Order: sequence, then structure tokens, then C-alpha cells
Amino acid sequence: MKIGFDNALYMQKQKEHILERIARFEGKLYLEFGGKLFDDYHAARVLPGFEKDAKIRLLCEMREQAEVIFCISAGNIEKTKIRADLGISYEADLLRQIDALHQLGLLVNSVVITQYTGQAAADNFVKKLTALGITYYIHRPIKGYPTDVDYICSEEGFGVNPYIETTRPLVVVTAPGPGSGKLATCLSQVYHEQKRGICAGYGKYETFPIWNIPLKHPVNMAYEAATADLQDVNMIDPYHLEAYGVTTVNYNRDVEAFPIVSTILTRITGNSKFYCSPTDMGVNMAGYAIVDDEVCRQASCQEVIRRYYKGLADLKQGKESAETVEKLKSIMQQLGVRPENRTTVLPALTKRNNSNAPAVAIELPDGRIITGKATNLLSATSGAVLNSVKVMADIPKSVLLMSPSVLEPVKKMKTELLHSHSSLLKLDDVLTALYICAASDPTAAKAVEQLPRLRGCELHSTQLLNSGDEATLRKLGMNVTCEPVFPGKMLFF
Repeated sequence: MKIGFDNALYMQKQKEHILERIARFEGKLYLEFGGKLFDDYHAARVLPGFEKDAKIRLLCEMREQAEVIFCISAGNIEKTKIRADLGISYEADLLRQIDALHQLGLLVNSVVITQYTGQAAADNFVKKLTALGITYYIHRPIKGYPTDVDYICSEEGFGVNPYIETTRPLVVVTAPGPGSGKLATCLSQVYHEQKRGICAGYGKYETFPIWNIPLKHPVNMAYEAATADLQDVNMIDPYHLEAYGVTTVNYNRDVEAFPIVSTILTRITGNSKFYCSPTDMGVNMAGYAIVDDEVCRQASCQEVIRRYYKGLADLKQGKESAETVEKLKSIMQQLGVRPENRTTVLPALTKRNNSNAPAVAIELPDGRIITGKATNLLSATSGAVLNSVKVMADIPKSVLLMSPSVLEPVKKMKTELLHSHSSLLKLDDVLTALYICAASDPTAAKAVEQLPRLRGCELHSTQLLNSGDEATLRKLGMNVTCEPVFPGKMLFF
């Protein structure tokens, strides 16, 4: 993979900037973490060289100075909000992240359940937190938030929220997803710290949009594509331009919220120059770590195409709106890219047309395109993956990797024991059988050794994937797109 981003330089600059910000506020900073704390696959895809766990690695370097507060909205718990890239609920992801932080030796202070109005699901989550011994706090909606500043910055507003005891100079406020109340939690804590005579500050750890590259740069456009369902748009920061005469990029929600956030911070601290612009609030050195602009441009254009296909698939399944897909199409047009610019699309469609069967195409690390089709035995995904590992291991196409004596019992288990409607072997079935064969067959073992090389490879399917294949491909780390076509005519998918 071509590298366009210097991750070590990025982490160094981010750390320096955070330490400067802590010093500016006399040793206490509440830092809202935008985006994902772990597994930032979007950043890794559009900035080749960015490490998906860069944020957490940075916190590990600062573990003696940092502690973490998690926020989760009671409304998101009630709606069983799902983190799309992992397929798990927000509350499950929150517990997963707490476990990971504990294993890394990072201090987790507590969980804040925000916007609580008596939701039964939130009450059940509180019971779970209590049973697990996790400290939690409840924040209820504040009347007039965020516009009634006088009421918000009073004992009836932020003053009603419980004060969260913190001991470290850096308090990271994060969440499993957007709309979790991170900003309000930070502002509430700054209010309580000021009441206690502590000059605490607020900042926002951001990656996108990148403020010091052009507004229509593909990296920033890819971020707009990633938030298309929210109808977010990148824009020039007018406050920064007015204050400093410098053009920078931000996005509409931060720009729209800035006057209110600035007013609240001014009211709490008495400092009218707390920040002059939303760009000032950000801690974002990503632009300084782009070392090959063209590589990042190409990677971002590919991400936009992937987002477009995801939008089409979600629209087909009733999980997305036509407006979102139209916005994604508009972003592609602005960048001058088309679906067929994704290298695996045309080979997959050609294979489908020639074989009259569902097909999958995979781009290998060296750029070769390998295809596979559905058969009476294997799904198209299984066929393409097996063909790919054969090619990478220089195993002749005619060689069987798995013995029928292994495959037949797997088919029998699916149909007779598990009562599956289909005897077709999905990818997880095939990988299990392949590993079993590898224990005694050197050729199968050679194929197994190639599986880690599929991480980061591109895959396109001519039909929507079943949840089993999709989950397995996600675990393999492959970048997957699908044509918005249901397999067969079954209503239940």
C-alpha cells in the first residue's frame, strides 16, 4: 500500500498541541474526542499510513496525565442504536471500549448517561453498570439548552448536574457514537470547576474535516460523504477568517454552534477571548502529517465510491433515504469519479454476466483482480476468497484445498442439525474447513498463511451479502461494496 500520511509525525504534533492546550488553561483540560476512539477505519482508508488506533496510542503515551469519561445518550440506548462498522449496540461498544482501556492501563473515570427522561432501557443499563462496579452519573435535559445561556449557566441549569470528580490534568470525554452529549458534559464540568476556583478549559480533538487543506480536497469531501446521512456540509470558517484573515475549513454544525458555545464559555469563565473561532477549539494536526497528497486524494476518491455503494445498499434495505444517496452522488460528481472507477466493480459484473451466477471480485495487494462465482457448493464470496489465496500462494487452480470428506459433514451439519434452508457454504464455513484441512495438508496450510494478506484488500459483490459473509469479511479487514440487488426473490433477507 502506498503511504500518504506520516502517523508518527501526526502523533508527535497532536501530543505537543494537547500539552500546550493544557498549559494554557492552567493545568486542566476537558478534551472532547470527535469520531472514534478505537478502530478509526475511515481515517486509515482516506489517509493511507494513518493507524486506526492512533488516538488510543496517543492516550497510552499520556496515560499518567489522562483519564476518560464516557457519554451515552439515554435516547440512543432506548433506540438500540447500532455502530454500523461493528454491528453492535452503543452500550455494548461502550463496555467493549472500557475493557480495552483497562487492559491498556488507562484510567476510566465514569459513564455519563445524558438526556435522561426516565427511559426504561437506560434504567436497565444503569443496573448493568452497577452490577459491573462502574461509576455512573445521570444528566437530564436542561430547559432552553443551548440558547437560554442565563438559565444554562446557573444553579438550575448546569448546577443541577452532578459534579464528576476528576484528578488528572487531561480529561478525555468520548462516546460510542454521535449525539451522545459530549459537548454538554464538557461544558457542565467547566462550569463546576469554575465554581470550585479551577480554571478548566475545553477543546475538541478532531481529525475531519482537516482545517488547513482546501475545502473541496477529496479528503474533506470523503468526510462529507461519511456524514451524508446527517446532511453535514464542510464550509469555510467565517469566524476564523474574520478574526485572523486566514481561510480554514470546518463543518456546518460546529460553525453554527460556535456563537452559543462561545457565549456559554464566556459566561462561565468571564473570558471573552476563550476562543475566536471553531477552528481555534480544535486540536487537529492531521494536515501537517500528509506527506503524499496525491496518494491521499486517490484513497479518498475510492472511499467516496465505497460510501455511495453503502448508501445504495442501505436504501435498498430501507435503512437510508434517497436524499442521502443523492448527496453521495453529488459528491462523486464534484470529484469527477464514477462507480466503475472502483477497480473491482467491472470485473465482478463481467464475471456475473459471463457465468450467469452471482460473482465477487477481489483486488489483491499487488493489484491483480481475482474473481469467484456462486456454485452449488460455495457462495461467491467463498469462491473468490479461495481463488485469491490460491493465487497468492502460487497454488494451481486445479488443486483442491479442502477434502470432500471435510466439506460433506459441514453441509450435513448445516441442513440436518442447524436446519439451514441452504446447504451453500458461506465464508465462515469454508474458512473453518480450510483450517481443519491445513492441520494435515501442507497445501491447505500454505493457503491459510495467505489469509492475513487480504486485510485492506478491495472486494465487490454483484449482490447484497448475507450477514454471515459480511461479518466475516469485516473481521478479515476487507473493504466491501455490493450492488443493491437482493439474492433471489425471498422477502426476508
